[in-house]
Amino acid sequence: MNLQKLMKQAQAMQASMAQAQARIAEKQFTAEAAGGKIKATADGNGMITALSIDPAVVDPDDAEFLQQLVLKAVQDAIAGAKSLAEAEMRKVTGGLGFPM
Repeated sequence: MNLQKLMKQAQAMQASMAQAQARIAEKQFTAEAAGGKIKATADGNGMITALSIDPAVVDPDDAEFLQQLVLKAVQDAIAGAKSLAEAEMRKVTGGLGFPM
């Protein structure tokens, strides 16, 4: 294979990956716990950007339960954002498994 052609293909893939990473950063994924009373939103980079807790689930005598619900929502939001990011990168890389 021609080395110049290979370099151009690599540069094109790199540009596509950069564009995909920009799109990923803009995406949002929201996960819920406690029937929607707790919501956590993560961006495409897996950073939590919002957290909402309905006062109805706040029991001062059972903080541990609330902590577990919040943790579940946050973990699900991060996992969902990661799945979105991986799907977007697979579109660009054709499933070759390049790191983000």
